[in-house]
Amino acid sequence: MQGQVFKIHSDFYYVKSKDNEVFECKLREVLKKQKQKILTGDFVEIENLNAICSVLPRKNELLRPSVANIDLAVVVSSLLEPKLDFVQLNRYLIFLKYHKINTMLCFNKEDLLDEDVFKNQAKEILNIYEPLGYKIVFTSAKEKYGLDDLKKEIKGKTIVLCGLSGVGKSSVINALNPDFNLRTSNVSAQTGRGCHTTRHCEILDFGDFRIIDTPGFSNLKFDFILPKDLDTLFEDIYKFAQKCKFSDCLHIEGDEHSKDCEVLKNLNKINPQRYKSYLEFLKEARDYKQKVTYGSQKEEETKKHTHGENKAKISRVKRRSARNTQRQIMKNLHEVIEDENGY
Repeated sequence: MQGQVFKIHSDFYYVKSKDNEVFECKLREVLKKQKQKILTGDFVEIENLNAICSVLPRKNELLRPSVANIDLAVVVSSLLEPKLDFVQLNRYLIFLKYHKINTMLCFNKEDLLDEDVFKNQAKEILNIYEPLGYKIVFTSAKEKYGLDDLKKEIKGKTIVLCGLSGVGKSSVINALNPDFNLRTSNVSAQTGRGCHTTRHCEILDFGDFRIIDTPGFSNLKFDFILPKDLDTLFEDIYKFAQKCKFSDCLHIEGDEHSKDCEVLKNLNKINPQRYKSYLEFLKEARDYKQKVTYGSQKEEETKKHTHGENKAKISRVKRRSARNTQRQIMKNLHEVIEDENGY
């Protein structure tokens, strides 16, 4: 039987079949040996109504948050409480672009701003992100502003909400359908940051669309990409980077190629927050390059492909241990035989 994982809790995987039957499943031991990670949204095959025996090919996947097979990511930011952080917003956008996930932007808590302040902030947001091709909606989960605009963009899709804790992801879901009644909390007055209320990823079915509710997170780092590839993820920077005289130019002041850098020559045409984000992410990517160049160790594969099937692969350490055990057993047996025969 096939179904989709709609919730994961501890070591239990909740799978919904095409007939909307729900099965509480565990992972087959062979998949554990292969270190197969199951994500919310995975399509799987189950046997005996309680065991996942295989994972079907994914359309796409994210590990932060841990979801698969999504049509659209909606990055939710708050206009206030917590204050809008453009670098953090760009962090999500570049991360999603790296994973080739279609993305739109939702700016929540419109009700907390004066009309003039909101107009100025909305204008700044539109000036930065509309030219980059992002769909943008402004909402107030509390006052139920902008929800129709959001519904229009996500109709017929399975979407994932991404964003910091406290920006109002759960509140937006409750505003779209109060029956879900997800737990929410206020932003901490002491830290100015949100508190975690969502503890796991779960697919919520709204009929016309489905939303994967996810925990908020903020410690996402670009420790998976090389510095020379980062500019390709910034459309507004890459259009100038392509004209740089040197292909390995990193577009920073003081660099050996900075005199011939087209990006630096056109900084007045790039939003300062976007370039600031690029520099911050570049530092993380350079740290990553340093790590893999001087301190990395190749990780052994945990799967092998034999006769058209993926099978668990026993590690070298375990194979060596098993051989040593067999030798010891044979040695002990040989000594017993010698002792019994008197020679």
